[in-house]
Amino acid sequence: MRQVGREGSAVQASGKVAIFDGHNDAVQHLAEYREGGRDFLMRSEEGHLDLPRAREGGMIGGLFAMFAGAEHPREGGVTRTADGYEVRLADPLDPAYARRTINAQLSALETMVARAGGNIRWARTVDEIEAAREDAAFAIVLHLEGPEAISADLDGLEQLYARGLRSLGPVWSRPNIFGHGVPFAFPRSPDTGPGLTDAGKSLVKACNQLGIMVDVSHLNERGFWDVAAISTAPIVATHACAHAICRATRNLTDRQLDAVKASGGLVGFNFSVSEVRPDAQRDPDIPIETVVDHLGYLVERMGDDHVALGSDFDGALMPLPVKDASHLPNLIQALRAHGFDDATLRKIAFDNWMRVFRQSWR
Repeated sequence: MRQVGREGSAVQASGKVAIFDGHNDAVQHLAEYREGGRDFLMRSEEGHLDLPRAREGGMIGGLFAMFAGAEHPREGGVTRTADGYEVRLADPLDPAYARRTINAQLSALETMVARAGGNIRWARTVDEIEAAREDAAFAIVLHLEGPEAISADLDGLEQLYARGLRSLGPVWSRPNIFGHGVPFAFPRSPDTGPGLTDAGKSLVKACNQLGIMVDVSHLNERGFWDVAAISTAPIVATHACAHAICRATRNLTDRQLDAVKASGGLVGFNFSVSEVRPDAQRDPDIPIETVVDHLGYLVERMGDDHVALGSDFDGALMPLPVKDASHLPNLIQALRAHGFDDATLRKIAFDNWMRVFRQSWR
């Protein structure tokens, strides 16, 4: 069913490159989680990701983000400037609400996986990801995007780890007891405020000890440098792009990219048009070359051992050429045309994630 190379790389029997994706928000749309949601096991024309479209595109697994949105969403919040935009920073969450939300999302995922009858598996180790791939099952690794459901004394962290949590971002784009998320803005520096709190620094150390990967996506620049100074694991941004190409706050500066490389970490390339396009416009009608050129910059800056994919499917506006998971082969084909050989493509699509997981999960 699979061809496996000496380094453990895999090419699917169809010829597609096996892709492990570093970030998606499909949990927010599960029928098991919310009324009117989608059945992940059935193909849909809505959103970006479900099991049939993942298989069509060669995606064999990914980091699935649990995320508590605003309890009371606000109207507006976007200010247009002469050359860009600023989004009002989101309000902090009530911890009790966050705990209820995350527990509901995790229960929904567990129900969906059970209903899949072996076609989808939890993965808590790299060996489990590899085994799922060999058996043509889809592997889910649990990620927490903003740990508001965890208290300052870290109560709840070990319980989530026991239920499968293997990746955690100390913030989303809002403040919490652990640190300060970067607001959405363009053109603007990611240096937008204070770094990690004492509780945030303790959280990073606890994640290192347990074997939970720490994700610097959505963290402001000072928080990034706090993680770099504290963490004993590689620095990872599961879904981010290059600030040198698109000067959005969510993107990483060259100095940050260099630090990721020096740590042995990686950046999961984010497909979001507002972070990919040099002008940050919310217009999905961009050529695949724009996407490839941006990803190519990351590879040129950091090397092909330190770049992977972190699509942000079901959480952002996608470029039309990769409008959902079934269109991932368009990106692989364009990267080949750009001069990426098969060994490099396997690194970006799969192998780099496995290496970083092994180093982060102990």
